[in-house]
Amino acid sequence: MKRWAFWALGALVLFSLGCGRMERTSYNPVIDPANFVAVVTNRYFPLVPGTVFTYIVHKDSTTQDVTITVTHSAKVILGVTCTVVHDLVKANGQVVEDTLDWYAQDKSGDVWYFGEDTKKYEGSQVSTKGTWEAGVDGAKPGMIMEGNPRISDAYRQEYLAKVAEDRAEVLSLTESATVPSGTYRNCLKTKDYSDLEPGTVENKVFYPNVGQVLTVMVKGGNEREELVSITHQ
Repeated sequence: MKRWAFWALGALVLFSLGCGRMERTSYNPVIDPANFVAVVTNRYFPLVPGTVFTYIVHKDSTTQDVTITVTHSAKVILGVTCTVVHDLVKANGQVVEDTLDWYAQDKSGDVWYFGEDTKKYEGSQVSTKGTWEAGVDGAKPGMIMEGNPRISDAYRQEYLAKVAEDRAEVLSLTESATVPSGTYRNCLKTKDYSDLEPGTVENKVFYPNVGQVLTVMVKGGNEREELVSITHQ
């Protein structure tokens, strides 16, 4: 989820400080394939192929198991070669969500999110709601992680009207978190929300050279996702 907006002179103005400019309602990031590098090495969002992140999600009285695998596969979107990440969610051993995400890093260290192919399972029903790809039907990439985050930086993480409208804001660079995989200090903490779910807000915590270690829903529900382990295939 992501965030940030304010009214000025009756017009909605969106700040995209991570991009170093103001973003108005006509969000239109410039994507130059020559400005991207081959691998994602951002210290808060490293994507080393073969890395497997395992999380546990506590949601109300239920739990889910999440496995995120950085694959060796790539997908070219808007001329940019993206790393493919496989996100698998299970409840009681059954797959409830199966997603492929596409990320790429630019030369300044910013990691861009180019879309996702997602399937959500509920009984015999399969939903692909939330699927989008930059350059298709007006979808545009967003920044998932800055190369040099600063407190109060705010940015759009994705954009496809009424489908993908997540935002993020940097809250802290000195956050601490204790999860099953250990205790982490001097972490990056973000506030994440979506324009499509204004009543829901999450805080995410990222540890340098590891990545995301904790997600806590602070508004709109009771959910906590914790890092359990990191392995390499």
